[in-house]
Amino acid sequence: MYSRQSRQKGQGMVEYALILVLVSIVVIVILLTMGNQIQNVFSNVVAALGA
Repeated sequence: MYSRQSRQKGQGMVEYALILVLVSIVVIVILLTMGNQIQNVFSNVVAALGA
């Protein structure tokens, strides 16, 4: 049988994994919706630096 402490550690790891998945999904959605705008900003910075 699994001890209570072992189950709690497993539950904590699952919670961290779910948070990581949620953050990853949010980042992907932001990059997909604002990708061109972000690319334009970096292009402007590179042009301003003269590289």
